[in-house]
Amino acid sequence: MPHVGVIGEYNPFHNGHAYHLASCRELAGPDSAVICVMSGDFVQRGETAVYSKFARAEAACRCGADLVIELPARWSLSSAEGFARGGVSLLQRLGASVLCFGSESGDTERLMRVAALLAGSEIYEEIRRTLAASGDLSFARARLLAVRAQLGEDAELLASPNDILAVEYCKAILSHGAQMVPYAIPRRGAGHDEADGAPGFRSASAIRAMLRRGEDVRGELPAEAAAVYERETRNGRRLSEDVLETAALSRLRMYDAAYFSALPDAGDGLGLRIYRAVREASDLQEIVETAKTKRYPTARIRRILLRASLDLCAEAPCALPPYARVLAANARGRAHLASIRETEALPLVTKPASVHKLSVPCQAVFRETALAHDFYTLCFADKKARTAGEDWKTGPAIV
Repeated sequence: MPHVGVIGEYNPFHNGHAYHLASCRELAGPDSAVICVMSGDFVQRGETAVYSKFARAEAACRCGADLVIELPARWSLSSAEGFARGGVSLLQRLGASVLCFGSESGDTERLMRVAALLAGSEIYEEIRRTLAASGDLSFARARLLAVRAQLGEDAELLASPNDILAVEYCKAILSHGAQMVPYAIPRRGAGHDEADGAPGFRSASAIRAMLRRGEDVRGELPAEAAAVYERETRNGRRLSEDVLETAALSRLRMYDAAYFSALPDAGDGLGLRIYRAVREASDLQEIVETAKTKRYPTARIRRILLRASLDLCAEAPCALPPYARVLAANARGRAHLASIRETEALPLVTKPASVHKLSVPCQAVFRETALAHDFYTLCFADKKARTAGEDWKTGPAIV
């Protein structure tokens, strides 16, 4: 039976995620591993996770995952393309033969057709022409129009958030020669950014909004995940958005216009727009609202702001994640790690101190991700929980 790979964020882990992992378990069978690559403390939509990577990984492992690996901060705060590329590269090297993902369509064949077109170079000439012909068209809209001209209604997949990410997963498989089979599972419950949805299957966005309002979310979470998050809340290890705002703004206001203009994804004047917004605005949301345009969506601006806050703006030390850091594992996951440890060239990090023996790129990526966790802990509700250096001392949760 295949080892099944999943890429996720689990912010927080909810009933829809449990349904997806149960489907993965059916696909894998009893003797194969379900391997999750999960964003760390910062997620691809340009936000800070409501619970730490350690808590979210433990929750996932208690609710169906066998092994949870961290996607380092540089890739978790990348574009959809970079996010998918980082996740697929880790799963391939960890022995996953199937990549299983949720999507609105659940149609793997159509997703692969769109991915195959986008994996080539010719389509981007058409996208550039479409952008040049319209001064305020977003890249996403220009891409949809260019794909529609060649594939017809299949292009509509690029209008749904989970299908967009699914296309990027398929494209990463095609572009990088990954020996994995893509497998789409229809999404169950509310859509990715829907504000509500049926009780019991609300989206992560809706659940986060409920948490901000102080509402009871236990009905939206598996009992095992809810227990992990309740423990974290009792211990003061839940995100305080007010503290996050102050911490981020204190960093952003130190940078000049040249710094923002040199940021990745901040070309064509976007960096200068963000710099001016930082100088004028009093909170992060105001910066985003001031800087955004039809061409520059809010998620892109949020990612740029967080990368700047975390000082992740220098050139990457490597193109893909150079190691696999284990955040949580059960018995099946540990057995899988043992089976690949002797044959897999990818370094496996279970004891953080072992990073000092790895290559220079490994140390550089781990160091910047550990510093990002230090920034994250500053945003805990309880001051006593805001300690530094935890990434260098915390081992995986063994479930």
